[in-house]
Amino acid sequence: MRYLILPLLLAACAPLPQPPGPAPAPAPASADPGRCGAAERQRLVGAPATALERELILGQVRVIRPNSMVTMDYREDRINFEIDALERIARVYCG
Repeated sequence: MRYLILPLLLAACAPLPQPPGPAPAPAPASADPGRCGAAERQRLVGAPATALERELILGQVRVIRPNSMVTMDYREDRINFEIDALERIARVYCG
């Protein structure tokens, strides 16, 4: 009986095999670049973030600042403005 306890204890300490994690989300299909209005606003790249105050944008808008948390959902009708650490618009894109 004593010889059965040791293998059982060792088996209890062994790591369980992990199921494979979820597959990474596929990149969204390239949407029409003009769908959200990003193509018309590429002129803002490099401008101060305050330039957005003078823009009239009807629809979904997301301003992404450094170290801010954002959802990974893709919306082709939403325009995203990525702001860099110098408070300048670094990127404008749909999604």
